[in-house]
Amino acid sequence: MSAQGICIGFASGKGGTGKTSALVGIGAALAKSGKRTLCVDCDGLRNLDLAMGLTEQSLMDYTDVAAGRVTLQDAAVEHPSQPGLFLLNAPASDAAESLSRPEMNALAAHIRSHFDFCLMDAPSGIGGALPLVLGASDRVLLVCGMDPLSRRDAQRVVMELDAFPSGAARLIVNRVQPSPFRQAEVTVDDVMDQVGLPLAGLLPQDAAFARALNRGLPVTLTEPRSAAARACTRIARRLCGEDVKIPRLYR
Repeated sequence: MSAQGICIGFASGKGGTGKTSALVGIGAALAKSGKRTLCVDCDGLRNLDLAMGLTEQSLMDYTDVAAGRVTLQDAAVEHPSQPGLFLLNAPASDAAESLSRPEMNALAAHIRSHFDFCLMDAPSGIGGALPLVLGASDRVLLVCGMDPLSRRDAQRVVMELDAFPSGAARLIVNRVQPSPFRQAEVTVDDVMDQVGLPLAGLLPQDAAFARALNRGLPVTLTEPRSAAARACTRIARRLCGEDVKIPRLYR
């Protein structure tokens, strides 16, 4: 484990972009590569436990850790099928915003000392707990689809990212079809230009994501050879500092 981990906030301009599925897939890929990875649900909808299949196991939440009612080690639940992948749940009530910015920052600092990566699932859109998540994050990954509404709403989130240095906020374009079969006239470069962020990676239009979500498991476990799993692994490798090219098929 590294001396100092990295907290990455996962944001989106609207619901339905596949943000949570992307986070789970990338988190599992990081854990599979040997990185201790904690996924933290900061979204008021509280569905990260469902996506990871840990609803019954996750009894404590991050407000319990912040208040000192339980240790991080006891609250974080390790995935039974993927060693090194952990979940820290959201509170059952909408108590996320009850944490102050210093409390959230202190929690993130504590997590950094125990994990290589902390992936924070922020609420969609702007407002709510999003400023708390952004304030505690070292980097941000903004998940956006190629449709007009997703692109426009992503622009609004980018306006909240002024505090991040150049390159610390990046874009993941989801549900990209291979170029020979793409029906929409918009390209990935068009999405990048409109949103205004450099690219962290692309996730393909792949039913494997939906099947994994229905099973409550990361796609890297359910269908490790799928295009979705391979794309999540490529993004995870980039987060670890590797120079991994994006397949030309999707550009």
